Amino acid sequence: MRYSTRLSWLLAGVVAVAFGVTAAPVQAAAADSGAVFVQTNSPAGNAIASYRRGEGGSLTYVGSYATGGLGAREKGSVADPLASQGSLVLVPDGRTLLAVNAGSDSVSVFDVEGTRLRLVQVVGSGGPFPSGLAVRGALVYVMDAGGAGYVSGFRLGGGRLHAIAGSARSLGLGNASNPFFLSSPAEVGFSPDGRHLIVTTKGNGGVDVFAVGEDGRLGAAPATNPTGHVPFAFTFDAAGRLVLNYADTSSLQLFAVGANGAITPLGPAVGDGQAAACWLVSTRGFAYAGNAGSGDISLFRVADGAVSLLNPVAASGIPGAVDMGIAEDRFLYSESEVTQTVHAFAIGRTGALIALQVVGVPDGASMEGIAVS
Repeated sequence: MRYSTRLSWLLAGVVAVAFGVTAAPVQAAAADSGAVFVQTNSPAGNAIASYRRGEGGSLTYVGSYATGGLGAREKGSVADPLASQGSLVLVPDGRTLLAVNAGSDSVSVFDVEGTRLRLVQVVGSGGPFPSGLAVRGALVYVMDAGGAGYVSGFRLGGGRLHAIAGSARSLGLGNASNPFFLSSPAEVGFSPDGRHLIVTTKGNGGVDVFAVGEDGRLGAAPATNPTGHVPFAFTFDAAGRLVLNYADTSSLQLFAVGANGAITPLGPAVGDGQAAACWLVSTRGFAYAGNAGSGDISLFRVADGAVSLLNPVAASGIPGAVDMGIAEDRFLYSESEVTQTVHAFAIGRTGALIALQVVGVPDGASMEGIAVS
């Protein structure tokens, strides 16, 4: 396909440059403010690298915690092994961390105490190659990217996941057990009101929207919404509208989500002029797109039902910029799997990104997934 060739070429370009990385010094006297967790996704043994987050946003490596499963890399991927957003999720109460093990078809559950993790469960994901997680309250859905693609439901109780019988639904894809990175699903997530479960499918070029029942099970089939342009990650604005990015055109578009699962565009897609916008996070009316092909982050404004580009290159020098996380609406953390690093930024009043630090990730050659507290 045309977009497959183009995007593969863009992503392949990020490995042609070698970067020397030096971690910025961390002030020993800085008080602790939270934690940042990074998934190594190593095929030899997946693990979570833990970092202490200081008041000023800087990171200090604490240690690594094995997930009890294996990581994996989707076929054809260069800078994004899982080709998805949301493979590592901190439950909103901050006491539970969920991680996918794509290479062993399972999900790991950790108890969280500050920067310390304790593995309490490894459970089957429900299908081949889990690559994404959606959490709303005690309801959890796992996205499996392999084969036909599946979403399977669980309840979180007592710090453990409990499968919901009859909850699995097919995405109707045609992948191998280890999917090609441009034909796999990219993200799964709940709408703000919890009534819909949304899945982006790169290969189908669309967005699937399932109705969520009171028992946590999904409708028998999703509303399918063709969009084209390799839909990847999404977030929501303050009014609950869907903000979707396209990897092929490196652009963002705003949609209304109807009660029947149909999504209606509220304006044209707005491009950032960069290459392969795949990852997307938002805060305070600002949206940040991680451009894997050009190794930078673009800044958008999402307000009053419209998307506008504020800065096409709000931060640069992040080879293969992939997953991101935001802490306290003040700090942004971006992964570079190509250089096995995390880039830390402060978020200014106008949304500008101020570089703080670059830290290495031990055993991070296949890293993907980040969660912050």
